[in-house]
Amino acid sequence: MCNNTTLNVKVSGFTFVRNALLYDYPVVESIRSMLPLCDEVIVNVGKSEDDTLRLIENIASPKIKIIHSVWDDSLRQGGQVLAQETDKALAAIVPDSRWAIYLQADEVLHESDYPVIRQAMQHYSEHTDIEALLLNYHHFYGSYDYVGTARRWYRREIRVLRYNGEVRSFGDAQGFRKNGQKVKAALIPAAVYHYGWVKNPQKQQAKIKNFNRLWHSDTWIQRNVAAQFTYSEVDDLLKFTGTAPAVMQARIAAQDWHFDYQPAQYKHGNSWKDRLLYRLEQLTGYRFFEYKNYILAEKFYPSDTSTKF
Repeated sequence: MCNNTTLNVKVSGFTFVRNALLYDYPVVESIRSMLPLCDEVIVNVGKSEDDTLRLIENIASPKIKIIHSVWDDSLRQGGQVLAQETDKALAAIVPDSRWAIYLQADEVLHESDYPVIRQAMQHYSEHTDIEALLLNYHHFYGSYDYVGTARRWYRREIRVLRYNGEVRSFGDAQGFRKNGQKVKAALIPAAVYHYGWVKNPQKQQAKIKNFNRLWHSDTWIQRNVAAQFTYSEVDDLLKFTGTAPAVMQARIAAQDWHFDYQPAQYKHGNSWKDRLLYRLEQLTGYRFFEYKNYILAEKFYPSDTSTKF
C-alpha cells in the first residue's frame, strides 16, 4: 500500500523517457517525486543514444519497474509515438492498482501536495463516476524564476487516472481518453511543475530539433527550426513566488545560464484576437474558448481548508 495510513488502495506511477542525458530531462527528479505516493513506478526506457538506462537504474528504488522499448521513429504525425510509449508503460501496471499517477519526464510533483493527492484518491476510490484527477500547472520558462501565463500554456491536465484498463493516452500524450471519449475528472488543489522549457539554451535547441521530428519531416525542420535558440519566443511571464519541489533543489542550484526577462519586449499573442482574449482573462480570471482535454465534473475540497485552488 502507499506510504500513508489513510490510503488503503494500491497506486502505481508510470512514465516514459528516451535520451534523458542528451536532452537534459529532469526525469530522475520526476520519478523521485512520484515514489512516495506509489507502490510501484513503471518506467518505459526507450532505446537511447546516451546512458539513460543506467541513469534510471541508479535511482535504486525497489518500487521502480523498468520496461524496455524501441520507438517507432516513422510516426511523424501529431506526436503519436509519445502516446504509444505512454500506453506501453500504462499497460505494465499491476492489475490490482486502483489509481495510476502519470508524469512526463520534465514534470515534477511538490511534496507539499502529497496529502491532497492522497486525500483525493481516497475520497474518489468508490466514486466510480470520477475517472481521473486534474492538476494545475506551473510552466517554467527561461529559468526557474518565471512561469508562462499566456494562452498557449494549458492551465491543467489529467495526471491521476482510475486504473481500469479502459483509458488510453491521447494525441501527443498530453491527456487521456476512454473509448475515444473525454473522461470525467475532478480538479484538485495540487500542481505539476513543468520544466520542459528550462535548460541551457544549447540543450534546449537540441531538444527542440529532436522533438520536432515527432511531428515534421527533416525538410520542414531545416526550414523552420532556427539554428540557435534564444528564450525570446514567449508571450508573457510572471515571477514565480512559490517554493520549488525539494527534489529540484540541486538542479536549480546548478543553473549555468542567464535569463534576462524584459516584459516590454513581449507581446500577448501573435494576433489581435490572442491579445484581446489574454486581456479579458487578466480582467475576469476566466479563460474564454479554452481547450479542455477532459470533462470537468467537480472540484475536490480537502479537509485541510488552508489548501486553496
